[in-house]
Amino acid sequence: MPRELTDLSFAKWLEPAAAGLEVDREYDCARFDDVVFTDADLRNTLFGQCAFRSVTVAGGVGGGARFTDCWLHGVRFTGTEMPDSAWMDAELIEGAWSGVEASGAELRRVVFHGCKLDSVNFRNARLTKVEFVDCVLRHVDFGNAKLSEVSFPGSEISALMVRNAQLKKVDFRRAQSIGIAEGVESLRGALVTPAQVLDLAPTLAAAVGLVVQA
Repeated sequence: MPRELTDLSFAKWLEPAAAGLEVDREYDCARFDDVVFTDADLRNTLFGQCAFRSVTVAGGVGGGARFTDCWLHGVRFTGTEMPDSAWMDAELIEGAWSGVEASGAELRRVVFHGCKLDSVNFRNARLTKVEFVDCVLRHVDFGNAKLSEVSFPGSEISALMVRNAQLKKVDFRRAQSIGIAEGVESLRGALVTPAQVLDLAPTLAAAVGLVVQA
């Protein structure tokens, strides 16, 4: 179950953040509520033990930004460029990533609860111990990424791209659905159910050049 704000070990130390965001700044135990950041510059900005609720980040750049032990509820990133960003021990709840550029990002011990990810670029990213719980993933690109101990319980996955990805202990078994758009041959190392294998059969056959005829 996702945590509430009051469940956070650092909740009592949170202080409302000043308006605006500053590049190359370190935010510690800051709280952001009901705010829209348009074309913000988050490059190399550090967020440690911060809480975000009902925040929208529209456009903007965040290359090299770091989120450590952060809690984000109802946060929307739209068209934001966050290459090489780092997320560690973060929890994202009922949020949305749309058209986000996160190539080369590193996610470690991150949980997405009930989030929607649409047209997100995770190429060359590294995901370790990441969970997508009851999420919707559409057109998410993990090309050339490294995924280890990643799972998708209750999630709906369509048009996933995994070309040249490296998968280790990646578990699709509890996903509601799986649709692969590119790189089905790179699913080596993934865990799937027999029923999911049947669903993937046409894509797998096309990838290896099988002609299926009655």
